[in-house]
Amino acid sequence: MAKPLWLAMGGMMLLAPAIAYCQGYPSKPIRIVVPFAPGGNIDITARAIAPGLTEVLGQPVIVENRTGAGGRIGATVVAKSPPDGYTVLLGAPGTLVSQPVFRDGVEYHPLRDFVYTSRISLVASALSVHPSLPVRSVKALIAFSRARPGELLMGSAGLGSGGHLMGALFQSMAKVKFTHVPYKGGAAASVAILTGEVPLAFDQVSSSGPYIKAGRLRALAVTTPQRSKLLPDVPTIDESGVRGYDYSTWTTLAIPAATPKEAVQKLRDAIDAVIAQPRTRAAFEKVGAEVVPNSAEEFTRRLQQDLARWARIRKETGIKIN
Repeated sequence: MAKPLWLAMGGMMLLAPAIAYCQGYPSKPIRIVVPFAPGGNIDITARAIAPGLTEVLGQPVIVENRTGAGGRIGATVVAKSPPDGYTVLLGAPGTLVSQPVFRDGVEYHPLRDFVYTSRISLVASALSVHPSLPVRSVKALIAFSRARPGELLMGSAGLGSGGHLMGALFQSMAKVKFTHVPYKGGAAASVAILTGEVPLAFDQVSSSGPYIKAGRLRALAVTTPQRSKLLPDVPTIDESGVRGYDYSTWTTLAIPAATPKEAVQKLRDAIDAVIAQPRTRAAFEKVGAEVVPNSAEEFTRRLQQDLARWARIRKETGIKIN
């Protein structure tokens, strides 16, 4: 039976605002929330992509730093924002993996509260040792560590930091035991390994690369499945015998989950266009970041795998950052 004309017209009237919204997006400035302080790699990445997004989307794209609580404040702000595509998060492992897995009571869930664009950038880290440590390969480090369980000190920027978690993953997969020494921030941890106070650490190549090239640190391997362009002669941990080891600091746009699909797709298409621009890649290279493209679907699957992997590491090690 055909619907009455008034009912059909009523349904069209209800759909009209949504259709107009989707056709008109974006119609005002878009805010990228960076949950960390200005000047760091995450902030620099946001400011590198903002001009290109402004051009592609035809509206100003503004970077806003909402710092505190290890990135949870900014992430929570976005998760609770109106799902209209005008407030998004520059997501990274700290906010989307480490905090939800290793801290109890986080107010957002990365798979429930957000959808994602493709991966924007990727920064490898290096497993480095002080030159005084008599090992020159991952295999040698493993043999040395197994002969002295718990003797080697591993420095990091703090409990639950990237360096701490990379080391925990390595110990789990390589079946070795280090003693973790958490410092108050990356600068203190860098000084500790440069002076030999601790003999080994995991750190982003953007930070450790200059010291490695100067011979003040010895890089045994990088943490990504592919070699770093900054350290092309340094093997990966995976190719050094710890098969499947993979850790990187990536970025993506995290968008409130209930945002209309058309707006989400426009943001995804815009990100793909911007990271393909030579000027964007050049800006990333200055901070040691690379573009290793994937799709939004591939990124989301990888995020699911990372959450499961780190949940296993928490159960195995008892790491907790509350």
